[in-house]
Amino acid sequence: MESQEDRIKRIKAAVAIAITIAVPAEGLRRVAYHDPVGILTVCYGSTTQVQKGKVYSLEECWDRLDSDMQQAILTVDRCVPGLQPHVLAAFGDAVYNIGPRIACDTTKSTAARLLKAGKVGEACKQLPRWNKVNMAGIFVPLPGLTKRRNLEMLVCLGSPSAR
Repeated sequence: MESQEDRIKRIKAAVAIAITIAVPAEGLRRVAYHDPVGILTVCYGSTTQVQKGKVYSLEECWDRLDSDMQQAILTVDRCVPGLQPHVLAAFGDAVYNIGPRIACDTTKSTAARLLKAGKVGEACKQLPRWNKVNMAGIFVPLPGLTKRRNLEMLVCLGSPSAR
């Protein structure tokens, strides 16, 4: 059984890895904007309690990223406890970007079903399928999401348990 200290270390490692995926994928925008599907967003892709028109400091942006990513990682860890940091980071970044369905909803996500079944490598290979957004009822692949999901998959597969 994993000790609380080991769990904290694993989660911190996953947050650090996931942030290295998110920062270049999201870019920095210190004034709120609407993302491609209309969600008010700021900083490095944060969508929590965004204030339209506010100019966020770099420190606020880093704090938001750290807090939001930690929440995404904790969400994945609650759904699938004990994942290795690289797997947790890959799915944590996906949850940060598109929400918990990908890792937690076993009724609508093959990746979530595979994770829950312990088929980590197969679950990792599902990440690229989540590269589309719903625009006016049509699912459209976005180049940025394609690149991000592919990177998440590579990070995910880099874990010894995913090979």
